[in-house]
Amino acid sequence: MSARTFTRPGMNRLAAVELRKAIDTRAGLWLQIAVGLLTLLAVGVVVAVGNDEDRTLQSVLNVAIQPATLLLPVIGILLVTSEWSQRMALITFALVPQRGRIVVAKILAALGLGVVVYVLCVVLSLLGAAVAGSNDPDRWDLSAALLGGTAIYLLTAMTQGVAFGAAIRSSAPAIVAFFVLPILFALVGEIRPLHDAFGWLDLTRTMDPLANGESLSATEWARVGTSLLLWMVLPLGIGITRLLRGEVRA
Repeated sequence: MSARTFTRPGMNRLAAVELRKAIDTRAGLWLQIAVGLLTLLAVGVVVAVGNDEDRTLQSVLNVAIQPATLLLPVIGILLVTSEWSQRMALITFALVPQRGRIVVAKILAALGLGVVVYVLCVVLSLLGAAVAGSNDPDRWDLSAALLGGTAIYLLTAMTQGVAFGAAIRSSAPAIVAFFVLPILFALVGEIRPLHDAFGWLDLTRTMDPLANGESLSATEWARVGTSLLLWMVLPLGIGITRLLRGEVRA
């Protein structure tokens, strides 16, 4: 009787497994339903009561992307923290001892989900603009800057969710930190002596031009990169370090 040969799973398979973890849970399912319903509601409100300039494809897409940007990162947080809250970490890392591959798979799964949701937002925006029947001659214009900017806006938010989940590893504190810390940071940034410096660190201020489809200057791109270093790269680095070096218990 020949011995069976086992090979380690490829990254595609690991990412698919992590994606399934993200969407198969009760919390993940309800968050996806909430994103879908809120997106439909947002588009419906714009179509029903918006002015002509609000019913253009660009304006509808800008509105449609907001629910996903707000709620999808929570799925990214839960994708990481569930390993500990559901006591799955020991099983996961026993099956795949290279912990770094699990981190990469989780990031890929979060980004994949973000891409799918973004495409759905674009489709709903197209349908909304068609139903609205705006008289604006530019209603179908959709700049590459807006498409790329809103995609970056959503995908970086998803990666932030994974980063906060990895750094804190507990669902409730990670979710609270994800929403509350940027608000507190923005409020502190309104203090006049700090306003200019915080213009480089306040993610809301630096990312708004991207979400609005504006063409960014070199300085504005530098501000985006600096703020992402603070709010995405730093917590992700902390989370990866904790995951690679920390003890995993049942």
